[in-house]
Amino acid sequence: MIPLYQQILLAILLDLLLGDPRWLPHPVQGIGWLAQRSEAPLRRLITHQKLAGIVAVFWVVGSATAVGFGLLRLAGSIHPLLGDLVSVLLLYTCFATRSLHDHALAVYRPLKAGNLAAARQRVSWLVGRDTAELDEGEVTRAAVESVAENTVDGCTAPLLYACLAGPMGALAYKAISTLDSTFGYKNERYLQFGWASARLDDLANLIPSRLTALLTIVAAKLLGLCAADAWRIFLRDRHNHPSPNGGQIEASVAGALRVRLGGVNSYFGQPSTRPFMGDPLQPLQARHILQAVRLMWLVYGLTALIGVGCRLLVG
Repeated sequence: MIPLYQQILLAILLDLLLGDPRWLPHPVQGIGWLAQRSEAPLRRLITHQKLAGIVAVFWVVGSATAVGFGLLRLAGSIHPLLGDLVSVLLLYTCFATRSLHDHALAVYRPLKAGNLAAARQRVSWLVGRDTAELDEGEVTRAAVESVAENTVDGCTAPLLYACLAGPMGALAYKAISTLDSTFGYKNERYLQFGWASARLDDLANLIPSRLTALLTIVAAKLLGLCAADAWRIFLRDRHNHPSPNGGQIEASVAGALRVRLGGVNSYFGQPSTRPFMGDPLQPLQARHILQAVRLMWLVYGLTALIGVGCRLLVG
């Protein structure tokens, strides 16, 4: 059998080499499909909408982990090495670092070349806000904020849960994250039904988000960015975000890059104002996207070093 830490390293290598090819079936797509298909029946069966949302969480997370466990058991019963291979593949699909890198650089390249229209279109693949009227600074801000927040959701958090509980831990985390993306909105439709999804996502990211923010400060120092400002802005502005976890990493990144994040976003033509994070010591430019991506990779590497190291010590 292949030890879990080696499976994790192989999965990281696959993510680095392959990214997220469109032809490969992805567990998140199946989880999202199940969540969406479950909403209407659960709302009809359970009139108390908050309770219906709690049942949705148990159903979707339980189903995702049960399917993963069943695949592992089936493959392992055929041959232990096949079970290890399936484990590596499941882990690989839970990591999205290369995909995030590719999407961010797809914004950086046209923006650097002066093609603002293409940069606006491509940043719309990363964020939910309106992008058609954004200038260079706002396109950069959207990309940097997305890279920062997704460093936790797509990179460090699933890696930490993989180190803690193997592919089942990573799958459970991805299910929780997908539920939050599907139901965790503070609007009339989901305020009650999505309550459990949003709260569970907050809980699942409580430690990963703060560890990632602190590692961002270390990474800023190693990359020659401003670690002192990263620490200062982290302490000052980490709660200036609608999410109790999202602001942790965004504040650290804002300080490291010496830029200001936050401000006015538009969603379907309606403005939404978020508190600022960081000081506008430098105007937001395309190069800051590249710096955010480099921070992401180094933080991911440091997380792997910590997680795999702890796994080795425990093992």
